[in-house]
Order: sequence, then C-alpha cells, then structure tokens
Amino acid sequence: MSVPDTFYEVFRQQGISRRSFTKFCSLTAASLGLAPSFASRIAHAMETKPRTPVIWLNGLECTCCSESFIRSGHPLASDVVLSMLSLDYSHTLMASAGHQAEAILQETLRDHAGEYILAVEGNPPLNEDGMFCIVGGRPFVEQLKEMAADAKAIIAWGSCASNGCVQAARPNPTQATPIHKVIRDKPIIKVPGCPPIPEVMTGVLTYMLTFDRVPPLDRLGRPEMFYGQRIHDKCYRRPHFDAGQFAEAWDDENSRKGYCLYKMGCRGPTTYNACSTVRWNGGVSFPIQSGHGCIGCSEENFWDNGPFYERLADVHTPLGVESNADKIGLGAAGLIGTAIAAHAAASALQRARVADPERSSQDHNKRA
Repeated sequence: MSVPDTFYEVFRQQGISRRSFTKFCSLTAASLGLAPSFASRIAHAMETKPRTPVIWLNGLECTCCSESFIRSGHPLASDVVLSMLSLDYSHTLMASAGHQAEAILQETLRDHAGEYILAVEGNPPLNEDGMFCIVGGRPFVEQLKEMAADAKAIIAWGSCASNGCVQAARPNPTQATPIHKVIRDKPIIKVPGCPPIPEVMTGVLTYMLTFDRVPPLDRLGRPEMFYGQRIHDKCYRRPHFDAGQFAEAWDDENSRKGYCLYKMGCRGPTTYNACSTVRWNGGVSFPIQSGHGCIGCSEENFWDNGPFYERLADVHTPLGVESNADKIGLGAAGLIGTAIAAHAAASALQRARVADPERSSQDHNKRA
C-alpha cells in the first residue's frame, strides 16, 4: 500500500505557490479563531502529515449539509477535499456508484481501520428494523454501526445527525434517531444546523486534520469555537433588543428601521451558533440581517418548539432577570434613568467642590 501524499505535496502538485500556501494557513488559523502564531503550526502539520481518509455516510436527510459544505469560502471546500483529506466515500461527491462504491467503502475499512474520520449526514430510522433507509441493499443503521466501529473520530453533520431534526419531528413514524443514541461507545462531534455554516464544517475538519485531535467541545458535544455563544450575543440588532425596540409586524415602521425581531419569533436569544459572526454566503449576510428571525435550527427539537413566528415566552435579558419583551424596554428605561440621575448628582457635587475648595476642605476635615 503506497503512502499518501502530504497536504503540502498535493498543493505543489496542483501548482500552488509557497506564498499561496502560507496565506492559506493564515486564513485557516483565522477561520478557526486561533492566534496568528498558529499559522506556522498549521503549515508544519500540512508539510509533514499524510492526508486523512474520510468516509461520509448519508442517512435520512436532504443533502443540505453536503450542499453547504461545497460552498465554503474560508477555507475553500475544494482545498479541503482535494488537498487536506482523502474523501474515499460520499454519495454526493464521489464519482463511483452501485457495487463499485460499496467496494471502495469496504476497501477503506480494510486498509485504514482506526485511521479514517467518519462523517455522518442524516440519521438512521430504527422502526421496522431500519427498513425506511436502505443503502447498498441493507439498512443504513447497519452500515453506520459497521463503519463507526473502527473510526478514528465521528462527526455528526447537521441537525439530522446531531439531534434528529425534521425526520424526528412529531409523530416520527420512522423512529428517526440521532446517531449518538445509536453509537454509544465513542465520542461524537456534533455540528448542528440545518444546514451547518460551510466555514464551520470545513473549520472543524481543518482543526482535526491539522492538530490530530478533536476540537474543544461543550457539554453537548459541539465545538466551542463555533457554538460557544448565542446568535443573540453578537447580533447587530442586539442594541434594539436592549433598548426595548421591537418590530411588531413584518411590514411595520419598526421593521423597516431594523428593530429587533424577537417579538416576531426570533430564536436568536436561545440559539447557540456562529451565524451572527461567521455569517453565510462568504460572510455576506445571515437570516436576521435579511429580515427574517432565527428559527433556532441548531437547537434540539427546534422543529417541535412551537410556531416559528410566535415569540418566546421568556428570555434572559441584560437586566439579569427572566423577563418578557414587554418589560425589557420599561426596565431598561428605568435603569438608564437611575444612572442618569446618579451621574447628574455626582457632577453637581464635583462642580460645587471646584467652586468652593475651602468649604470642601472643611467638610473633609469634619468627616475625618
């Protein structure tokens, strides 16, 4: 068996200059939220490590995760697929089909046991012995268990694989099940979203391929670098939320002014994702910027968590209490008013001291 080329060797074979290579490493470090000093470590890893085999399985899903992945801009999905990993099996992206495709899957399992990354898009249905999703003549759940047994790491792409998504929405007749409830003996990196942000997907892969380890995860198994904050925390409409300024209808004056969409059902205050920082379409925009509230697609059971256009009952506000949107503006106004009054009193006292320094000194001596 021949030794796979390193990342850098593949870059050079494609005619990519050293300058472009180092630029790519810098962009990769930036997209992962790493310090500039990590660019040299990424370059060293790419110069010395062989490409990692990746098996990409598809269960019950709509292929939106694959479609999202190939539209990544930083780093380019073409760079990831062609230069950083060896995508040995993928229903969407591979040229082979039928018996030839299944033969490649078994070959990878035989030659790279314990070395490949298993990426799973979609979930397995467990009802009727898994017969609602057949791949290669057998239930997908069997293929999933077989490939997970010898995987180096497992990634759950999208909300379907991470928490069930629309396939698992009530009444869930196929008993669609997220993969962590089927594969219980191995840690799973969850990258939820419907679909996930392209740069988040390539960023997770790049981190694993470069540093040869799983990225830091939160308690739900999501990469902290991309799911450590709520969309609400960095939303450009956040100042309007804090000020109690909300759109009441899609075509009202407040909506035209770009006021907060919380009352229109926006789930940004309870959704953890990088939409408001990384954004979509090469960093151009994200749903809230386009005038539509967040539907919370990266959160568990988002499909069943009430109507998308009905506001949440409660949300944690900057005031430090659980309050609904009707109270936010009043509370913020009261807090601001108190602060203004305190500032005015302090300013008046300071002016008095400046105007009569002798009296101020006498008052100080009395207190002493």
